[in-house]
Amino acid sequence: MKKLFGFIGILVLLLVVGAVLLTTVDFNRMGKNNVYVEVIESTEIQEDKLDTGEVMTSYLYKQTAFNEKGEAIEVEFSAQKELRQGAFLKLYVKQGNKVTSYDEVKWEDVPAEVQKKLKEQE
Repeated sequence: MKKLFGFIGILVLLLVVGAVLLTTVDFNRMGKNNVYVEVIESTEIQEDKLDTGEVMTSYLYKQTAFNEKGEAIEVEFSAQKELRQGAFLKLYVKQGNKVTSYDEVKWEDVPAEVQKKLKEQE
């Protein structure tokens, strides 16, 4: 009987830990490489109509991003709203250039090598 209660206790503990991990850990950012980009105009706007009749708009961006060493890579990413032109983004990428998520950052948070490359682009 004690073994059964112990087993149930461990199972409940594992379920609670698993639920906490799933709600707090962002797997789109975890273990990804970072590149930086300055937002320019969206290259394409897609509108998809849902079964409910609601229209979902996606803004697609195709541009050059730079890693912390200043090396350029071409990235494509989308947003559910039009991003502010001139904003600096930290992109989370996997498999070279597949963007999984992004955060807006301040100019001061952009690595120095990337700042040089972004200034050259202007």
